[in-house]
Amino acid sequence: MVLGISSLLLLQSCKETEIDTSILENEKHSVVKLVTNKGDIFIELYNDSSPITVENFLNYVKADFYNGTIFHRVIDGFMIQAGGFDSNLVPKKTGGPIKNEAINGLKNKRGTIAMARTQIIDSATSQFFINVVDNYFLDHVSINPQQYGYAVFGNVIEGMQVVDTIKRVPTESKPPYSDVPKDTIVIKDVIIIQ
Repeated sequence: MVLGISSLLLLQSCKETEIDTSILENEKHSVVKLVTNKGDIFIELYNDSSPITVENFLNYVKADFYNGTIFHRVIDGFMIQAGGFDSNLVPKKTGGPIKNEAINGLKNKRGTIAMARTQIIDSATSQFFINVVDNYFLDHVSINPQQYGYAVFGNVIEGMQVVDTIKRVPTESKPPYSDVPKDTIVIKDVIIIQ
């Protein structure tokens, strides 16, 4: 009986981290599961189109960097942003900035994940955002800093309803930050599925 329950729990545990590879654009792409207090979000990462960005993101994942971080900027009709602050809005110490791969041709469509950055082209570190609408104005247009774009490096393949739940939460200003969810939305864990 105990063995049967253990086997059942093991099967259930495996099921929660498996993904149907037929829905991937490329079976060789990495997949991660963002475990949040609002539900799980599965993301396919474009290792081939955005190798620097994906490697950077996965390095943060492997270091458990994102565990306990929050979605600190939420704008319905735009995007939800995370990956830089703890639940007290204290910035986490990051590694150095990476090369901006926005020139990869990927578009900031609804459901894509991209790197957040400052006005400096190559300034992205750990913060990312998920587009909740098509944000083509964020795509690469030219080498001009204002038109260089934001590097897309993956796409939500399951859990877009969780993203839509997050985008609708009430927000407030917590100077110097704005659009901060009134109720904290926490990334509890990020699990590499493949």
